[in-house]
Amino acid sequence: MADLPRFYSNSASSTYEQCPRRWKHKYVDKLPDPPGQAAVLGTFAHTVLERLCQEPPRVRTVERARTLASETWKTTRTLDEFRALDLDDQELREFRWKAWRSIEGLWSLEDPSQVVVEATERRVTADLAGVPFVGYVDRLDRSDDGLTITDYKTGRLPRAPDRPRSLGQVLLYAAAVENETGERPSRARLLYLGNEVLETDVSADLLGAETGRLADSWSRLGRDCTEGEFATRPGPLCGWCPFVTRCPDGEQEVRSRIGAGRMRDDAPARKALGI
Repeated sequence: MADLPRFYSNSASSTYEQCPRRWKHKYVDKLPDPPGQAAVLGTFAHTVLERLCQEPPRVRTVERARTLASETWKTTRTLDEFRALDLDDQELREFRWKAWRSIEGLWSLEDPSQVVVEATERRVTADLAGVPFVGYVDRLDRSDDGLTITDYKTGRLPRAPDRPRSLGQVLLYAAAVENETGERPSRARLLYLGNEVLETDVSADLLGAETGRLADSWSRLGRDCTEGEFATRPGPLCGWCPFVTRCPDGEQEVRSRIGAGRMRDDAPARKALGI
C-alpha cells in the first residue's frame, strides 16, 4: 500500500499513464531519476527565455538572449545533472548548438518584444474535478482577447494525430488559472521552438474533458496505491526508462525491439543494459 501524493502534476500524470510501475519507482520508491540530455537542454533554454521575458519589452532581442544564454551557461555547466551527462567535446558542442537553436527559434514564432507578459514560471494550484493539481506556467500573457497560457517546448513536434492531446497540459494550466483568478484564459499555446505553434481556444467543453481525464487518472492511481499493485506497460519508451535494469518486463521489451530493429540507437537503455 502507498500514499497518494499531496499534489498531482501533469508530469506525474503523464508518467503514470506511460507506466504505473515507473510512477511507483519515481514517486513512491524515490529511486534516482536523473534528467537526460533533452531535459537538461530544455531547462537551460527555458531559463534563458524566462529571464528574457522578465526584461522590458524593448530589450527582448536576440542579442540580449545571447548574453543571457552565456550567463546562464556558466551556472548550468556546474550543475550535477549536467555533469552527470558526461558529454565529450563533440557532444558538448552539439548540446550548446541545439540549445541556442531552440532559444533563437522563439523569433521564428513570435516577436517577444510585442508580447505583454503578466507572469513567468507561475506556480498554480487548484482542485480540478477533485484532483489536487499543481503546475508551473512558463508564461502568462495578456492580449486584447484576454489571458493566454504559453508553454515552451524544445522537443520534437508531435505527429499530427497526437497534436490535440499534446495540448492537454496547457488546458490544465488554463483550468487552474481560472480556478485561482476567476478569469478563464482565452487561448492556450505550445511553442515548439524553431518549429511551429500548437494552440487552441479555451472552452468549457475542452476544460471539462481535460480535467475529466485527469480525474480518471487520479482515480486509477488511488486504486493502485490502495492495492499496492503497479502494473508495467511495456512499449517503445522502455528504451528511455531510467529503471529498465530493475524491470524484467522493460528489459525484455528493449531486447525484443533491438532484435527487431525497432529501437533507436540513442536509447539510453542500450547503454544501461550493455547492449
